[in-house]
Amino acid sequence: MSTETLLYIILAGVVALLLALFQYNYKAKGAAKSNVLFAFLRFITLFSVLLLLINPKFDQVKYYTEKPNLVVAVDNSSSLKHLKQDDNAKIALNTITNNSALKDKFNIEVLSFGNTLNSSDSLSFSESQTNLDKVFRQLTQVYKNTISPTILVTDGNQTIGSDYQFSAKKYNQPIYPIILGDTIVYSDLQISKLNVNKYAYLKNKFPLEAIVVYSGKQAITTKFIVTKGNTTVFSKVVRLDQTNNSQILNVTLPANSVGVQSYKAQIIPLETEKNKVNNYKNFAVEVIDQKSKIAIVSSVLHPDLGALKKSIESNEQRVVEFVSPKEIVKQLNDFQLVILYQPNNLFKELISALEKQNKNKWIISGPKTDWLFLNNAISDYSFEVTSQTEDYQPNLNTNYTPFIVDDLNFESFPPLNATFGDAEFNQPFETILFKTVSGIKTEQPLLATLEISGRREAVLFGEDLWKWRARSYLNASSFIEFDNFIGKLVQYLASSKRKNRLEVDYNSFYNGSDDMIISAQFFNKNYEFEANASLVITLKNKKTGETITRPLVLKGNNYQVNLNGLASEDYDFTVKASPDNISVGGRFKIIEYNVEQQFLNADVTKLQQLATNSHGEAYFVNSYTALADNLLNDKRYQAIQKSSKSVVPLIDWYYLLFIITLSLALEWFIRKYQGLI
Repeated sequence: MSTETLLYIILAGVVALLLALFQYNYKAKGAAKSNVLFAFLRFITLFSVLLLLINPKFDQVKYYTEKPNLVVAVDNSSSLKHLKQDDNAKIALNTITNNSALKDKFNIEVLSFGNTLNSSDSLSFSESQTNLDKVFRQLTQVYKNTISPTILVTDGNQTIGSDYQFSAKKYNQPIYPIILGDTIVYSDLQISKLNVNKYAYLKNKFPLEAIVVYSGKQAITTKFIVTKGNTTVFSKVVRLDQTNNSQILNVTLPANSVGVQSYKAQIIPLETEKNKVNNYKNFAVEVIDQKSKIAIVSSVLHPDLGALKKSIESNEQRVVEFVSPKEIVKQLNDFQLVILYQPNNLFKELISALEKQNKNKWIISGPKTDWLFLNNAISDYSFEVTSQTEDYQPNLNTNYTPFIVDDLNFESFPPLNATFGDAEFNQPFETILFKTVSGIKTEQPLLATLEISGRREAVLFGEDLWKWRARSYLNASSFIEFDNFIGKLVQYLASSKRKNRLEVDYNSFYNGSDDMIISAQFFNKNYEFEANASLVITLKNKKTGETITRPLVLKGNNYQVNLNGLASEDYDFTVKASPDNISVGGRFKIIEYNVEQQFLNADVTKLQQLATNSHGEAYFVNSYTALADNLLNDKRYQAIQKSSKSVVPLIDWYYLLFIITLSLALEWFIRKYQGLI
């Protein structure tokens, strides 16, 4: 409370006292004792009212005790069921959560994890992937600034993501793994890695790389074979021992027929092997008879060129060539799409040829673009000619319809550098990304597409696309999402196929452990996206004849269905839109592969190292009873008394209103009783 406020309170007390004395000692008539009581009650009333007018503020301090958290993260992947540790996991969880001493000392929070972290203690042991790296990154976001020792109930086997040792260091909490799984090392052969391209080209050979690993002491001789159906297409004798316990096998296989070709790579198991599931891996290759050629034409050097090539060629169906503006004119018919990077006067002959042949193109502009030339060379749109530049961030148009665009968290992307100004289109166009300037969203296009007389075109108003690819990697720990975005745009531009009212996006084959998602877009008769349609997919198992029908759910600007859990077979499907009765069919194959069944033992070494590095302690599943005592006796995990200080104005103190009411009521009642009223 300030000195000024204190002086006002003293002054209010003096004024209230003088007024009360004036009323009951100077002017009032009656008994002296009654006047003193009346003066006191009137003083209370006046002083309280004046206090409310002054409304002084007081500091209020509240004390409370905050218990440390005890995070219990349980592995919910199918590997625990495969290793027959699912019951042990449930018993360990119940033992910890039902310990009354632990509940008194900690706030126990139970989580389960597979590919992601879930706030649930319901365990099904059905997750098809284990990503401990993502688990620790998500735990860091929630518990970084708290005292939260973490119990990790797992076998330690990770199937996807970066090494979790590094993300666990950033978590900065003691970790106590309860190790589930057999620790006895058995003799075992496995195919630890199988690398093969997704696509191959007809009458060519495609490479296959297999890494065979042996765990055991005796020297062995076995055979590596690759089969297609009942036919063996490759075989090789493999010799391994305790010293030379791994071998990389490089194979080339012929691609003799178009379509999805299924293969099985197998290392013949030992008679004494306990786990024979990891001795084989199924894989598939889609054989195609043509390859899309994309030309990138530029007269300047820029990191964007390399980023574009990497993104486009991430799909093996496409190849990128860098060509000068003069050279490409003679070989224009060899390319399905031409990307013009920051065109200037050197592109005059090329743009003329593209317009004459009505070929698809993608123009990427920037500060080095000669818009004075480009405005005269093209007629579909124009741009203000200025000497100033501006930074523009992207903002996704969720109503874009020509193809499905996933939200890559574009708002987190760094800005593109471009010429300052607005574009004016003379033809109908659709915007993929709008411009955001200094945090203000605009309706001006940053990336747009046009479709005119069978020709498709895109224009990007900005350079530094390579920064977007880098940011996408930081967001998702992978280039895949950004490369898919560029790939979809290139696929749309490289094709002249007429748009259908129902478009379906799917892969020709899926691995058994992958997310199997089929997406679709449906348009009304004016080719506007229809968000109220009813879409269903009917699948038919070609082997058993069984049919399954599932609805597609609206998500953003497309409909999706998740087909996880289907058996590994060939499927025909039909997507049907009601009430227009429009349908599109296709087929895909699910390759049998369960990555969670590739393990024979718990990863004891890594879990023990994880505990040591985090200043925790590892326990085996049959000896974790001491864990509770260690947590209870560890002085690092003490309840903390905290205080919260708040400023409370007197007007919020409702007791003062009660005092005013009481003093007025008593004064009136006594005066009434004495006949003074």
